[in-house]
Amino acid sequence: EVQLVETGGGLVQPGGSLRLSCEVSGLAQAKVPMSWVRQAPGKGLEWVSSIFTDGSKVDYVDSVKGRFTISRDNAKNTLALQMNKLKTEDTALYYCTLGWGRVAATTSSARGPGTQVTVSS
Repeated sequence: EVQLVETGGGLVQPGGSLRLSCEVSGLAQAKVPMSWVRQAPGKGLEWVSSIFTDGSKVDYVDSVKGRFTISRDNAKNTLALQMNKLKTEDTALYYCTLGWGRVAATTSSARGPGTQVTVSS
């Protein structure tokens, strides 16, 4: 059984940075693409970013391009999301999940408990 555990969230001021991490167990992470998705209060699940199995290909939702960077360490079975220049609209519960792209990531049943990111002055 796949287990995903997200950490690194917190309260940050607009313009600040956070680094999210996801630990993966029960799966050979190197064999699957992975993604980050988020859910803001009162809204549906939104795809944020995906990374290919070997990290050679990445993609981002337009609203975070140039500010967020996804990365992975297959040797450690971890996924990361470096978030810079945070905006209030980035406030959400962030999840790591399996799969490449918006459809796969938002429909995947494999998600951890999430980590809360709150951007507020």
